[in-house]
Amino acid sequence: MPATLHEHALFAGGPVLGGVHHLDAGIEPHAHDFLEIAVIGAGRGRHVTSQGEHELRRGEVIVLRPGAWHGFRDCAGLTVANCCLSTQALRTELAALSDIAMLRRVLWTDPVASGTHGVAVTAVDPAAAEEAIAEIGLLERDLAADQARPGRVLGRLVTVLGILVDGRDPDPETSGPAVHPAVAATIARLEAAPEDPWRLDDLARAVSLDPAYLGRLFGQYVGVTPLAFLARLRAERAATLLAHSTLPVARVGAAVGWDDPTYFARRFRTLVGLTPTEYRRRSALAGAAVKNHPQSVTTAPPERSGGGPGAAGAARAARSSRPR
Repeated sequence: MPATLHEHALFAGGPVLGGVHHLDAGIEPHAHDFLEIAVIGAGRGRHVTSQGEHELRRGEVIVLRPGAWHGFRDCAGLTVANCCLSTQALRTELAALSDIAMLRRVLWTDPVASGTHGVAVTAVDPAAAEEAIAEIGLLERDLAADQARPGRVLGRLVTVLGILVDGRDPDPETSGPAVHPAVAATIARLEAAPEDPWRLDDLARAVSLDPAYLGRLFGQYVGVTPLAFLARLRAERAATLLAHSTLPVARVGAAVGWDDPTYFARRFRTLVGLTPTEYRRRSALAGAAVKNHPQSVTTAPPERSGGGPGAAGAARAARSSRPR
């Protein structure tokens, strides 16, 4: 069963987590309540998501929004470098990243686009992928240093993102101006209160624009409509509540703005790929595994798998849960 990896257990209060992993066996499907970027290097394997699976290629870049899930199978000598960003930090100290058009598309627009289930798979030049993997290795070293290196960690993150953006095929859409003020204000309003019964007319009135024009601006700068962005945001918040709270599923839906339980279940499954009940069940099973068998929470034995994006995070969670 897939695990759910939690920001509070892995990030140690910082905004970034990173590491390079070498896989010789699969990693079971797992979800996160944070954003993950996975850069694929040498080796072979298959990537599994709610939309199916595909053969991995060197240079692929996988971006997963909070609440999305994925896994790896049939891996042999596969290098996967992970750079993970705190959801809380993306709303606070890393929020400025969304003002940069080329980064906004990588972190927000592509994985939020309709039908992606929160997972975007793109490709960069293999040389750029290797450079990004090397930089993530340096990020991992800085994160493990005895003395905190927040400046270097932030610098490594920006460098990794820059390498991945430069390694993509040129696209005029990624070099546009900073996000329109009306779009930024609307996003801030939605993130502050996603549970409110927002209508496009209300959002447009708040920024003194015609609703149709605000919709076009969102399409230009975010890639989806305002209400589609709101739906993704609600699904991400609901995933966090399902994993972290004991609220009944219907109350989770109401807490994020979907009062009708049937509609909540349908929208959540469309956006995340699992029903709310199944998402919670799998999260609970993973949590029980960590509590009762802290040495066995990796999805494949370390000596076989060499660790991995899910395994490494689960192992770190197990270490942090042991008595000191």
